[in-house]
Amino acid sequence: MNSQYAVAVHVLSIISQFPDHSSSAEIADSVGTNPVVIRTVTGLLRRADLLVTQQGVSGARLTRDPQDITLLDVYRAVNGEASVFRLHEHPHPACPVGANIQATLEARFGCAQAAMEAELASTTIADVLGDLAARAG
Repeated sequence: MNSQYAVAVHVLSIISQFPDHSSSAEIADSVGTNPVVIRTVTGLLRRADLLVTQQGVSGARLTRDPQDITLLDVYRAVNGEASVFRLHEHPHPACPVGANIQATLEARFGCAQAAMEAELASTTIADVLGDLAARAG
């Protein structure tokens, strides 16, 4: 998983709190990155129907209430359906480890992926906003 996921949660949090002040430049300042990165991430979020933007108009709006957007929704918007865990493709079939490592790891990785997705599904953008408010005082 790359940092686009964390950036996507950051973007949705800012847009939720400051919809009228959410240009890619303003969001990039908060994230500490380039506006091009923000436009890339907002494109992913837009394609996943998590936010709406208008060409030539600064700002964006969430398509759902923050309590209706889970971190799993955001994860899938950025990463698709792919697992965070990847197996190498060509272990040596004559090696006792190589011949069995993929089946062994698939089971473990599948359990870990399911646990991660369950946790993300139980946390919403509203939860993130609540945590942010508590930390900000």
